[in-house]
Amino acid sequence: MIFGRVKSLDAILATAEKKSLHRSLGAFQLTMLGIGGVIGTGIFVLTSEATQKAGPSMIISFMIAAFVCAVAALCYSELASMVPVAGSAYTYTYAVVGELLAWMVGWALILEYAVGASAVSVGWSGYVVGQLKGWLDIDMPAAFTAGPFAGGVVNIPAVVIALLTTWLLMIGTSESARVNAVLVAIKVLALTVFMIFALPVMKARNFHPFMPLGAVGTFGAAASIFFAYVGFDSVSTAAEETRDPQRNVPIGLIASLIICTLFYILVAAGAIGSPLGGQPVRDAAGTALLPGSAELAARCQAIVAGGALEPMPCSREALAHVLRVLGHPAIGNLLGLAATLALPSVVLLMMFGQTRIFFTMARDGLLPERLAAVHPRWRTPHIVTAVTGVAVALASAFLPVGKLADYSNSGTLFAFMMVAISVLVLRRADPDRHRPFRTPAIWIVAPLAIIGCLVLYLSLPLIAILVLPGWALIGLVIYFGYSRQRSHVGRGISDGDDQGGVPPRTV
Repeated sequence: MIFGRVKSLDAILATAEKKSLHRSLGAFQLTMLGIGGVIGTGIFVLTSEATQKAGPSMIISFMIAAFVCAVAALCYSELASMVPVAGSAYTYTYAVVGELLAWMVGWALILEYAVGASAVSVGWSGYVVGQLKGWLDIDMPAAFTAGPFAGGVVNIPAVVIALLTTWLLMIGTSESARVNAVLVAIKVLALTVFMIFALPVMKARNFHPFMPLGAVGTFGAAASIFFAYVGFDSVSTAAEETRDPQRNVPIGLIASLIICTLFYILVAAGAIGSPLGGQPVRDAAGTALLPGSAELAARCQAIVAGGALEPMPCSREALAHVLRVLGHPAIGNLLGLAATLALPSVVLLMMFGQTRIFFTMARDGLLPERLAAVHPRWRTPHIVTAVTGVAVALASAFLPVGKLADYSNSGTLFAFMMVAISVLVLRRADPDRHRPFRTPAIWIVAPLAIIGCLVLYLSLPLIAILVLPGWALIGLVIYFGYSRQRSHVGRGISDGDDQGGVPPRTV
C-alpha cells in the first residue's frame, strides 16, 4: 500500500529516550525564544513588498498571518512534545500518516528552508547596499545588486553571504546563546527606535484609501507576510525542556506572537504614516505594478529621476529609508546597520534547518546515504551543507526577495497543514498516548489551521501557487524512482540500526 509505511512512533522515540531532557524553561524564556525566532527578515525586508500588494491594509495582513500562525503553532506544539527528535514536520508526518506524505512534507520543507534562506540573503543584500551608500557614499552598480527579474543581472552580495554562511556551517561554527541574545536585543532595539521616531509624526491622511487593492490585495500581502512569522516553531520544539509544558508552551507561543504582531503593526503604521505614504506604485494607466517585477523597478527609477521621494514599495531597506526621509539619516543608517548585523544569523539558522532535514531523510534511506556523511574533523554533514549552499546562492543570485519569500511560504504552508492533519489523525488513532502538551479545543483549532493555510496558499501569486505542485511532481518522481526502494522502513531496518556514524555537531 502506498500509504501503509508508517514509521513507528515508539521507534522514532527510541533515540530520544536514551537521553533525557532537563526541564528548565519557563514561560518567560519561551516567550523570548519565540520573539528571537520571529522578528527578523519579514519586518526588515518585506515591508515594501507588502505595501505594494495591500497599501495601508497591510496592518490587517499582519493580523491575518499571525492568527494562522497561532493555530498552526498550537498543533505543532502537541507533536513536538510527543516527538522531540530531529526532522520537524517531516518526522511528525512519518509517524502518523506514513512515508509518502512524510516524503512530500520533507520535500516541501526545502522550499521553506533553502528558498527562505535565499530570500533572507537577498534582503540582506539590500541593506548592505544601503549601508555602503549611507556611510561611505558608495553606489554599487544596480546590475550587480539585483537579479534580472528586479532589473539587474546578478545579486553578488546575496551570493557572498550565502556562500559565507555555507562555509561557516561546514566548519561547524556555533552560535552561543549569548550571541543570539545580543542579536535579539539589537533587532528589538532597532524596531523600538524606529517607532519612537516615526509614530509621533505619522499623518492620518496617508492611510486613505486604506484598502486600495481590495481584500485580494490584503490577503495576498498576508500570504507574503507569513514569511515574517516563520520561526515561531522554536517555542514548540522546546516543549520537552519546559517546566509544566501544558501551561508554559501556549503562553510562550501566544505571548511571543502577540508581542511580535504588536511590533509589526506599530512599525507598519509608522512607515505608512511617514511622508513616503503607503500606497502602491502604479503605471501610467493607474494599474498597480507587480512586486519584484522589472516594470516596477523601471517605474521606481523614473519616479526618483523626476526628483520625487523614492516610494516605500521601491525601497530595498524600507525602515531605514523612512527614518532618512523623516530627517534622521544617522538613525536610519544605524537601523540599517542593525539589520545588516542581525539578518545573517537568520540565513544561518534556515540553512542549518535545511541541512538537518536532508540529514534525517538520508538517514532514513529516502535520500542517498552519502548525503548523511559527517566530516571526520568538523563533525558536520559537509556534503549536504555544500549542496544546499550552492542551491541557495544560485536562487539568491537571480530572484527577487518577494518571489523567493512567496515560494518559501508555499512549502511552509503545506508543511503546517500536514502537521494540523497529523494531530487530528493521531488523536483518533492513538488517543491514550502521553502528550506533555495537548492542543486546546483541537477539533476547532486544527481545522482553523488547515483552512487558514489553504486560504493563504491560494492568496499567493499564481506562479508561487504552481511552484508547489510542480515541485511535488519532481519529488514524486524521485520518491518512486529512488527513495521507495531504499527506504529503511520499507526494507525492515529498525530505528536502532540506522543511527550509525558520528552525529553532526549542532549549531
